[in-house]
Amino acid sequence: MSLSIQTNIASLIAQNNIRINSNFQSNTIQQLSSGYRINSSADDAAGLAVANVYRGNTAELTQGVLNANNGVSSLQIVDGGLNNISTILDRLRTLATESASATFAGDRSTVNNEYQGLLSEINRQASNVQLNSGGAYNTNLVTYVGGGSNAANAQVSVNLSGNSNAVDSTALGIASSSIAGGATALTGNTVRLDNTAVSFLAGSNTQAFTFHVGTTTGNQDVTVTLSGGAGGLTGQQVITSLNSQLSSYGVAASIGSSGQLQFGGSTAFSVTAAAASGGNAAVTAASTAVNTGDYNLDSSTGTGGAFAAFTLGGGTATSETVAFQTAGATKTVTLNDTNAGSLDQAISTLNAALNSAGIYAVKTANGSNVSFQSAGSFTVNETNYTAAAGGGTGNLFGAAGPVAVTAANNSASSTGSALSALTALSTAVTSLGLVQGQVGAGINKLNYAVNLAQSQITNYSTAQSGIRDADVAAEAANLTKAQVLQQASLAALAQANSAPQAVLSLLKG
Repeated sequence: MSLSIQTNIASLIAQNNIRINSNFQSNTIQQLSSGYRINSSADDAAGLAVANVYRGNTAELTQGVLNANNGVSSLQIVDGGLNNISTILDRLRTLATESASATFAGDRSTVNNEYQGLLSEINRQASNVQLNSGGAYNTNLVTYVGGGSNAANAQVSVNLSGNSNAVDSTALGIASSSIAGGATALTGNTVRLDNTAVSFLAGSNTQAFTFHVGTTTGNQDVTVTLSGGAGGLTGQQVITSLNSQLSSYGVAASIGSSGQLQFGGSTAFSVTAAAASGGNAAVTAASTAVNTGDYNLDSSTGTGGAFAAFTLGGGTATSETVAFQTAGATKTVTLNDTNAGSLDQAISTLNAALNSAGIYAVKTANGSNVSFQSAGSFTVNETNYTAAAGGGTGNLFGAAGPVAVTAANNSASSTGSALSALTALSTAVTSLGLVQGQVGAGINKLNYAVNLAQSQITNYSTAQSGIRDADVAAEAANLTKAQVLQQASLAALAQANSAPQAVLSLLKG
């Protein structure tokens, strides 16, 4: 290489190396001080793009974990409310069971007041946990957790939508249930006993009720009389007086939802009310009822009309054979002049044959026909009717063939409402259990989603660290190397800068 004063090649080389070593040292210091290998896109553009994806996934999952934990907390609040509603259902079943016993001696209205109050409490609590019908949580709850290849895989659904997942009394099917003593209202009655402004039968007036009651000891005609005394009776006192006289016959009086007098019980009966002697009557005169809590049949519904006593005609007796079929037995009764010469005699004959099958014959409310009543279903078929020649009479149904039986009305039985309520409550418990299962499964599902998200956060963070983070040990060694090279470069530059002075020796003469 020729000697030159104008261009110091060695110095230029040394300067370039100083610049390179200075950049090397600066980059190493930046990595050590920041902890990152990549501090700008220029450091590793491809690696930075991949690391940014990992970092974005981690940020999404971190918030997703918070979302899922919030969802778990909300569902746990709902679950606590459902457990409390389950406890209320237990109490409702206890009250219904108490009222469902025919031997219950308390006031079913008082028990029903607590029952209805608890139904309202179920509605309030269902609303508070927002799982009432149409409530905020009575829907498909979707929690975005993240970490999926698409939006659907990044979401966790807990489906609490629809009426089947609501837990208010309506959705559970118990809103209209009652455990009050059921009974049948009197036909033609318009008097409301719940009118507290009225005193009934004031001025020592009276009103009589005639009951035809079927018991295991036979048919009984019972007259019950209400006496108002000087001050009259309140509606509740009317009920108390009637029940004190009827308790031994298995018949119970109560005030119905209409505010009117109603009768129910575990026995077959019919009743008619006479006119009151004065004052405000407890019921409208001549109003009647039968125990519609039983399957029943009025003999006048047959083609023969009203009952007619069986008599001889020209030496020949009219006879009628009727078959009664229950689930467990068939009872056949033949009526003629020897065993049905009067209504009372016919009823006695019928009861002797039918009581063992759970069917009771009592007089209808008007006292002129036969009312057949049974707690269980039964069918009636007249198999034979033979009319007597020469003017003989006799008629229960009056024509061969089946006779329609009216189905029982459960609400008319003193225990029917409670029994129906128990059935509804049993279904409600099952329905509530299904909702609790949905909520519990949702909590578990979200917890599993949190576990996966935490695992993904760890692995994404590890992958991002492998790309973005600096290797501190390697960079510490590089810093030492950079510092030595920087110092060596400076020393070499000093030597290179002094090299042109050697040219002066050539100019000395």
